[in-house]
Amino acid sequence: MKTITITFAIIISSLFSFAQENTSYNITVRVDNVKNNTGKVILSLHDKTTFLVAEGIQNIESKIENGKVKATFNNIDPGTYAILVLHDENENKKMDFDANRMPIESYGMSNNNLGFGPPQFIDSKFEVSNKDLEMNIRF
Repeated sequence: MKTITITFAIIISSLFSFAQENTSYNITVRVDNVKNNTGKVILSLHDKTTFLVAEGIQNIESKIENGKVKATFNNIDPGTYAILVLHDENENKKMDFDANRMPIESYGMSNNNLGFGPPQFIDSKFEVSNKDLEMNIRF
């Protein structure tokens, strides 16, 4: 009987230890080269289906202090994501363009791959798998 009780206790404790395993993670983003403290910086976490089409999975508006921003996306499930960042100087919650359709507000994306044309998911994607992430994004 004592052996059965000990075995049962080990099984139960094992189940609870697996149940408490972390299955979501945090992504902390820093932007260190904001050109001024005017407005806010909008950070948006996307998967392939929301990239450049809709609001992100999570969106953060951050105050700028001394040309820098630090923000954290919390409770992110494992998967493939990309982050877009916009310095919304006039706080209209959208990217503004000049007459030639060139952006007039600073922007950046994960992996810092800014080529010509709009950002591409394939260039900015990264994996969340088994740990919290930290990244720097440049404008």
